[in-house]
Amino acid sequence: MNRSSIIICFFLFLLCSQFKAQTGVSVSPPRLYFESDAGKSATQKITVTNVSVKNSLDMAVSLGDWEYNEMGENIMYAASTLPSSCASWVSIKKEDAYFTLAPGERKDIDVTITPPNVLSDQLLAHTAVLYVSQMNPVDDVDNKGASIKVSIRSGIKLFHKLPAAGKKIIEIQNLTLDKSKKALNLLFENQGNIWIDGKIQTELVNTENGKKLSLDQIIFYTMPGNKREMNIPLPATLEKGKYTASVMMDYGDSNNLELAELNFTYE
Repeated sequence: MNRSSIIICFFLFLLCSQFKAQTGVSVSPPRLYFESDAGKSATQKITVTNVSVKNSLDMAVSLGDWEYNEMGENIMYAASTLPSSCASWVSIKKEDAYFTLAPGERKDIDVTITPPNVLSDQLLAHTAVLYVSQMNPVDDVDNKGASIKVSIRSGIKLFHKLPAAGKKIIEIQNLTLDKSKKALNLLFENQGNIWIDGKIQTELVNTENGKKLSLDQIIFYTMPGNKREMNIPLPATLEKGKYTASVMMDYGDSNNLELAELNFTYE
């Protein structure tokens, strides 16, 4: 995943894979990044498109909070629930709160974040989520031809930082072999004060015959204070033997690398 590829979609009745796509909403970009000082506004734009071929959609915009759990999954909350929330700083134009899109129609919405003049915390980074929700469920059919009602809600993650330079620090705390899952188990923590995105590259070396195997990269996202557990699946075709696993976390440049090694026997 990368910053431009993540869209949180909540299908209130059925997952999109369960019905023929006659109704849908496209919201882009999936993430907005703001930077402004206390009392200063910053504005960015999202585009909402009705990709339906025949249905007009009544849409509403609302706000909420989110955070990652230890497995990197998104956990959603009501607005202004979390200490890191900036939901109360977010504003949109009155005419953008509720609107109707004809089939194929698109609408641009300005999203503005204005931190208060006096901040109530010392956090550098704050977050929220902006929901675009379909208010009129429409008729559709699933893959078996059965009639269904479909309603869609999409969420755009909002990130705000103050102008001060952020400290990016990732620390690997443990690397072990989980035999039951046939995977490496990586524990790490974001010890910085800003969000950190990066990639994990794993290489296996069979110490008995010298063969090397590079696993697919894994993209990760973290917020300050996040403790993360990540499973790195071993190839189903991995030969039995003794291995050295090298895990490298790259989250910026040559100064932002974290390395760990593990010797293990694969049986």
